[in-house]
Amino acid sequence: MAADAPPVAAIAIVAPGATDSVRVGVRAHPGFEPYFASAGAAGADLRAYIEDDIVLDPGERRGVATGVFVEIPSDFEGQVRPRSGLSLRTGVTVLNSPGTIDSDYRGEIIVPLINHGSEPVTIERGMRIAQLVITPLVPVAFEIRTRLCPTDRGGGGFGSTGIT
Repeated sequence: MAADAPPVAAIAIVAPGATDSVRVGVRAHPGFEPYFASAGAAGADLRAYIEDDIVLDPGERRGVATGVFVEIPSDFEGQVRPRSGLSLRTGVTVLNSPGTIDSDYRGEIIVPLINHGSEPVTIERGMRIAQLVITPLVPVAFEIRTRLCPTDRGGGGFGSTGIT
């Protein structure tokens, strides 16, 4: 299936029990709409929208289509995150986790998966491969300065605050 194929379904998805939900426009191929697996789920599951199975060998990475297109409000971002169960069981995770979906992006959500495990893993059509979290953004204005306020840590890098 072409990653740019237009979705053929439009539905409204609201988190279970939500009263003041942020409205995110979703277009998705039928049966591939993002969904919350439980009432307390922070992320909506995304599934593999593929024609044929994909075998990810150890160390291999691959972009996997989801069949989902979103319209995120301008003060928010989408984050594509790994599914912990999939990562623990197989070693397959989202490569650039979390991946950011900007509010002005209208293309299909493609999930870059990588197999960190020691065995090949088969990704099947409809398999839950990632989760989508929508988070608010705080407007930022960078101020160019000649000096920054000092701290106890200063410029200490990785591990500079101790081992434990």
